[in-house]
Amino acid sequence: MPTTPGSRSQASRTTRPWILSGMDFADPRRKPNFTGKIAVAAALTVMCIIVLKQSPSFSGTSVFSRHETGVTHVLVTGGAGYIGSHATLRLLSDKYRVTIVDNLSRGNMGSVRVLQRLFPEPGRLQFIYADLGDAKAVNKIFSENAFDAVMHFAAVAYVGESTMEPLRYYHNITSNTLTVLEAMAAHNVNTLIYSSTCATYGEPDTMPIVETTPQNPINPYGKAKKMAEDIILDFTKSKKQSNMAVMILRYFNVIGSDPEGRLGEAPRPELREHGRISGACFDAALGIIPGLKVRGTDYPTADGTCIRDYIDVTDLVDAHVKALDKAQPGKVGIYNVGTGQGRSVNEFVKACMKATGASIKVEYLARRPGDYAEVYSDPSKIHRDLNWTAQYTDLGQSLAQAWKWQKAHPNGYGSA
Repeated sequence: MPTTPGSRSQASRTTRPWILSGMDFADPRRKPNFTGKIAVAAALTVMCIIVLKQSPSFSGTSVFSRHETGVTHVLVTGGAGYIGSHATLRLLSDKYRVTIVDNLSRGNMGSVRVLQRLFPEPGRLQFIYADLGDAKAVNKIFSENAFDAVMHFAAVAYVGESTMEPLRYYHNITSNTLTVLEAMAAHNVNTLIYSSTCATYGEPDTMPIVETTPQNPINPYGKAKKMAEDIILDFTKSKKQSNMAVMILRYFNVIGSDPEGRLGEAPRPELREHGRISGACFDAALGIIPGLKVRGTDYPTADGTCIRDYIDVTDLVDAHVKALDKAQPGKVGIYNVGTGQGRSVNEFVKACMKATGASIKVEYLARRPGDYAEVYSDPSKIHRDLNWTAQYTDLGQSLAQAWKWQKAHPNGYGSA
C-alpha cells in the first residue's frame, strides 16, 4: 500500500539559492574607490527591487501560503511514493495545487523530479522534505502553507515487515496520523482523504467484503491502519471538529503504472523481499533475482494459493480524486476500492509471465506470517455514492503496462 515515511529523520529546511552572474573581480592594480562602489551597489539594489515589484509574480509570501479563489491546495503526504506520486500526477493534471511532504524513506525523489518537469509553472507543485514523526516540523509546514485538503498516503506498508517490526508500524502509521490530525485541527484544515487498507478486515467469514464487514486485522499493518481509522472517526465526532469532511478509502492490492509511462513503481532494493508480488515478478524477469517465491500453497482456495483483488493504480487515484470532489463537511465516507474480482497468486504469476515474455522459475514455500487466504471487494457502495468503477480490470494489460515502465527503467528513476 501507499509508501513513505518510515525513518525518524528530522525535517530539512530548504532555502532558495541566490544566483549571481556577471561579477567583476577586483584588479589589484586599480586604486579602491569604496564610495563609488557603495553608490553603484545601492543603485543596483533599488533597480532590482523595482523590477521585482513590477513582476506579476512578486509577493511578500509564497502562493502556497495563501488561499486563492478557484484553486484547491492539497497536501499529499507520501507523495514521492508509488501511489502518492500517481495521485499527485492526477491532481496536477486536474489543475489542483499540490504540496508533497515526504521523508524519502520509502519514496523516490526521481518521481518528484518527473512531476516537476511535467508541471514547471510557478505555484503548481512544491516538495518539502520532512518526517511526519516530527510534530514541530509538521506544525511549521501547516503554519507556512494554506492547505484546503489533505491526502494522507504516507505509511510503511508491507504485511511481512510489519510482523517483524510492529512498533515501527504503530509509530509510522498510527502515531503519525495523529500528528497530521493535530496539525489539521490547529490550522483549520477540514478535509481529509485517508489511505487505508483491506488489511483492516483480516480474514472475514464471507466474501466479498463490504464496508460493514467486521474489522478484525491479523497483522500489525492492518491493526495500525484500523487504529488510525478509529482515531479519525473519534476526531470527527468531537464538537470542535464536527465540520470535518472525511473520506476513508480501504483499497486492495495495487498494481500497474501510469498509462503514458511517466511514472512507475521503484521500491528500494533492500525492500524487495517484502514488496509487492508484481515487483518480485518483474525482478525475476529482469534477472535481478533468480526466481519468484510463492508463499503458501495449502490455503483453502481452488489452487491452494492466496486470492487477492488487484486494483490498477490509475483507477485507485481516480477514486481518491472523486472522493475529494464529493467530500462534504460534517460527513464521513468509508469505501472499499477494488475490482470485485478475486485472482489467485498462481493466476497472477501466469499473467506476469505472459506480460513479460519471460520463463520465471517459481519456488513454493510455506505460508508467510500474517497473510490471509482470500480477500476481494464488493465495490457497489463506491459506485453508487461516488460514481466510481474500476476501468483497468484486465490483469494482463495492467501488468504489461507496468512491465513496459520497468524495462525502460531497470534501475528505477535513476535510469530514466
